[in-house]
Amino acid sequence: MIEPFGPPEVATAYKEIFAPWVQDLGLELVEASAETCTFRLPASSRLVREGGPGGGVVCGQALAGAADTVSVFALALINNRFRPNTTTDFSIRFLRPIPMGDVMIEVRALSNGRRLATTEVFFRAADSKKPGAHATCCFAWLDG
Repeated sequence: MIEPFGPPEVATAYKEIFAPWVQDLGLELVEASAETCTFRLPASSRLVREGGPGGGVVCGQALAGAADTVSVFALALINNRFRPNTTTDFSIRFLRPIPMGDVMIEVRALSNGRRLATTEVFFRAADSKKPGAHATCCFAWLDG
């Protein structure tokens, strides 16, 4: 367990805790406050759905993996400690296509209790103010 957990610990935890394919997303912490954390999903041709109608957009699987991952980081930053957890519920809604490019991700805790925590995650293209996807994630704390 990493304590205390602040912005410098994000990169360490990312390398030590998450699966290699999650690390390949390249998520970067941009800003952290007591209520909201902002992350960047850097542009990568490996995360773009090619071909077919509507090609050239960031794939939903990348956004779903990012939502779960940034939620874990945001909760650790809010709690100032990394608590072992497991995802118990997850949903994502795709609101509009996000074209290839950096994706900005904002996450906040809706609840952060003794046994469960819930986050809300918004995705948008870096050059847009309109959300492209919205996710909610629920986690069970394994240390409580």
